[in-house]
Amino acid sequence: MVKCSFCGSDLPIGGGKMFVKREGTVFYFCSNKCEKNQVALGRKPVKTKWTEAYNKLKKTLLTSKEKGETGTGK
Repeated sequence: MVKCSFCGSDLPIGGGKMFVKREGTVFYFCSNKCEKNQVALGRKPVKTKWTEAYNKLKKTLLTSKEKGETGTGK
């Protein structure tokens, strides 16, 4: 099963869109929303609230605050 390169959701077999850059990097998108956010607008998944990457980062920052650690790891 392939995951969307932007939001992280699972793509059904035969569904979604594959985008290949000239340099050979391959992106898989589940919707036009994801494609436009990454390709046309240049947004990062970590800074977009509805993505899996944002929720994962938010969860790790909350758990590290509870432990009294800093989120940067430095």
